[in-house]
Amino acid sequence: MKKTSLMLLLPVALLGACASTPMMTSSMVDNAALPEAVRAPAGSKQTMWTVGAGEITYECREKAAMAGQYEWVFVTPVATLKNAAGAVVGKYYGGPTWEANDGSKVTGKQLAVAPSTPGSIPLQLVKADPAMGMGAMQGVSHIQRLKTQGGVAPAAACGMANKGERRQVAYQADYVFYSM
Repeated sequence: MKKTSLMLLLPVALLGACASTPMMTSSMVDNAALPEAVRAPAGSKQTMWTVGAGEITYECREKAAMAGQYEWVFVTPVATLKNAAGAVVGKYYGGPTWEANDGSKVTGKQLAVAPSTPGSIPLQLVKADPAMGMGAMQGVSHIQRLKTQGGVAPAAACGMANKGERRQVAYQADYVFYSM
């Protein structure tokens, strides 16, 4: 093959490689502008950014150690993860677990939260466990939940009459992934 033909194919190959990466950084986060509690650790590199939209399930339960008093308790989240172009690139669910369309996934443990806007779940920083599977989630060390909208416990009454009742509350958040 001639050198000219190779030069013409190189941009096509590069575009193909980019298209096969399920999630790309499309919104750089100004870590220094965030509340200190949810900042990614120094030396972290932002590797992915997604918008998660879904529901958080709450259940009406009796308060622990407070017989006769009830509250809405967080049960589980579920969300679809999309990239900047709006393409579905993965899902988020209880664990917490973030799973890319390529099958790779990561779970983690909450390190810190910070207040968000009223009526929205808090911002969050999670330390990721090592990824399972090969793909987009490999190397992820931390995940931030930012720009939260909605998701707080229902305002509806919770008492003995509706004990065990479950309600889903819509929410949206940016999930920003980092590697060390």
